[in-house]
Amino acid sequence: MASFATAVKFDDDSFTVVLRDGRELRVPLSWFPVLAAATPAQRAKVRISKSGAGLHWDDIDEDISVAGLLEGRGDLTTRQANSIT
Repeated sequence: MASFATAVKFDDDSFTVVLRDGRELRVPLSWFPVLAAATPAQRAKVRISKSGAGLHWDDIDEDISVAGLLEGRGDLTTRQANSIT
């Protein structure tokens, strides 16, 4: 069964994705360096995709999939860049 986001909440060191089925998924900001470096105002400008499957921040050009969060995946950009060298 697919899970879809309905809301996103932030505190100083994590964010919580509220899922349509009532679950809440708390994620450390450290998993996403771009999001961690953003200001609280930038983080608050999250846009949930129409399907609820993705989160996007225009101001900081960050995209996060709900499926990836449920699988325990953080930002893959750094790992992919390091594996190329």
